Amino acid sequence: MVLDSFTLDGSAAIVTGAGRGLGAAIAVGLAQAGADVVISARTESDLAEVVAQIEAVGKRAVSVPLDFATDDPARLVAAAVEAFGRLDIVVNNVGGAMPKPFLDTRVKDLERAFSFNVGTAHALSLAAVPVMLESGGGSIINITSSMGRLAGRAFLAYGTAKAALAHYTRLAAEDLAPRIRVNAIAPGSILTSALSYVADNDAMRAEIESNTPMRRIGSPDEIAATAVYLASPAAGYVTGKIIEVDGGLEAPNVALPIPDL
Repeated sequence: MVLDSFTLDGSAAIVTGAGRGLGAAIAVGLAQAGADVVISARTESDLAEVVAQIEAVGKRAVSVPLDFATDDPARLVAAAVEAFGRLDIVVNNVGGAMPKPFLDTRVKDLERAFSFNVGTAHALSLAAVPVMLESGGGSIINITSSMGRLAGRAFLAYGTAKAALAHYTRLAAEDLAPRIRVNAIAPGSILTSALSYVADNDAMRAEIESNTPMRRIGSPDEIAATAVYLASPAAGYVTGKIIEVDGGLEAPNVALPIPDL
């Protein structure tokens, strides 16, 4: 049956930035589909709640508090091998950068954004690929952003880094085919803690919703469902692609209050 191709039974995954938001939803979604999961974030207390959710669906979870700025991501791979004996799925979710006007964006801001969004993905993937090959192959999923293709004020560092991650995805897919598939998800406005200020601001929420073709803000579960698809045999002929889960955006759906120069 077609539905059988969406299951991840017997698989082992790593999800970074999994203490809350999209990472937590993806980790739980992969577990619901049948995967055991190593989860990572900087804050150990956040991870404990996600572990409980994964175990509640009958799967194994290992939490590894880790700061990509100072720690070796190979620790996550070692944890997967020790706990599960294999590694099949890597979700590079950690990343981000604060909006800044052009004249306030220094070269070091661009460098930090690239390192945090692209460098971290490569560091973990570099450690993971040899083990994934030993396990028979697998799927790497990078979390980029709609701002990697849309132009909005104050997103110079963030948008450039996410655009780089999108093309990194295409290039890595070429290098790792056919045994490891590499794809990315480009979310739009998703109601996580990072967007919590919108939930309490009726005017801003209305602006975002009215400027989104689907007329609503997305759910973390919709990103998790996309990750399950990309990780599963159902996407076995999909690699080097950026899946846009953004409600149909063709322009930013909110404008930051940045004055003209």
